Amino acid sequence: MQDLRQRVIGAPEISTDGFHPYKVSIRDAFNGRAHHGVIVKTYSVTNLAVKEAARRYSPAEVVAVTREVESGMPANISTSYVERQNLTLRMTQKRFARLTNGFSKKLDHHAAAVSLYVAHYNLCRVHEALRTTPAVALGVAERVWTIGDLLDAVLPLEPNRPVRVTRNFTVIEGGKV
Repeated sequence: MQDLRQRVIGAPEISTDGFHPYKVSIRDAFNGRAHHGVIVKTYSVTNLAVKEAARRYSPAEVVAVTREVESGMPANISTSYVERQNLTLRMTQKRFARLTNGFSKKLDHHAAAVSLYVAHYNLCRVHEALRTTPAVALGVAERVWTIGDLLDAVLPLEPNRPVRVTRNFTVIEGGKV
């Protein structure tokens, strides 16, 4: 099976809101090789004192939208795609919605669960609109993978070994160092 971690097709197209650190981070991470657009939505503020729950929890009305190219030539500046992806992630990965300590909160386990979700979503799950997987649609995979194919690709990989960090602490007793 092809090692998917090594393959990137073209320059990524990234859309963000107007949060300034995004601009700097994308510039530094991609060295100008990404198509980056910024979308800023302006909302009305006329209903700030609304008491009715039905209107209080409804989103404010969008009164203006501006789009600006930061680098490259983005074909479509929209955050709707990533917002939909975030919703799908939250709905399918219950670890993002749980209010209990009934699951591991270790960062390594969290990263593994999200990685498994992303691999399954892109390689195994046939999407209704595409009628195939995103990986097949992009030409990254030749066919829809089974869960067995996904396991075969992952099991030979050696897991990350924990990094032991030693810290030098100074014990303070009674205000003396």
